[in-house]
Order: sequence, then C-alpha cells, then structure tokens
Amino acid sequence: MLTVAGVEVHVLHTPGHAPGAVCLHVPALGTVLTGDTLFAGGPGATGRSFSSFPTIVASIRDRLLTLPAETVVRTGHGPTTTVAAEAPHLAEWLDPDR
Repeated sequence: MLTVAGVEVHVLHTPGHAPGAVCLHVPALGTVLTGDTLFAGGPGATGRSFSSFPTIVASIRDRLLTLPAETVVRTGHGPTTTVAAEAPHLAEWLDPDR
C-alpha cells in the first residue's frame, strides 16, 4: 500500500499483459486504475511473447473482480467501466469457444 496526498492506494499485482503488471486500487475514490490489464469489454492485449491470456484472466478474476461491484475501472485505453459491468464476461474469457 502507498499513501498519495493522504489517500491509500493499494498496489495489485496483475500479471498477464506483462509479468510485472500492476493495477492501482483507490478505495476512498471507488476506483481502480487498470492500465492494460482490463478494458471495457475484456482483458488487455496478450499477443506478445512475454504475455499470457490465461494469466491475465486469472489476474482479473482474482484481483479485480473481487473489488466492490460499483468500483469504477479506469482503463489504459478507451472508456471507463465498472467491476459490475465486466464481471458477467468472465465465463467468456475463461472459455472463448462458448
């Protein structure tokens, strides 16, 4: 955890896009900064040699979708979303052939 301007920021290790990727959860602001881990509509890119789709999905499932449903997801690209809006898509990401 970090404190920035008197506000707690929780660092969440979310590998997948890159091995050392992190997201920043700011509970007092009801937001999480996800960078390239989670976008509106799905996980970030994993087509590089150092990235992994199963790992990013596990990071999203275990670290991000466990946050309160109303948490605003501020992505690295594109529009914001919420944990509640993204959670129903987890089954699609776990089984892309559905």
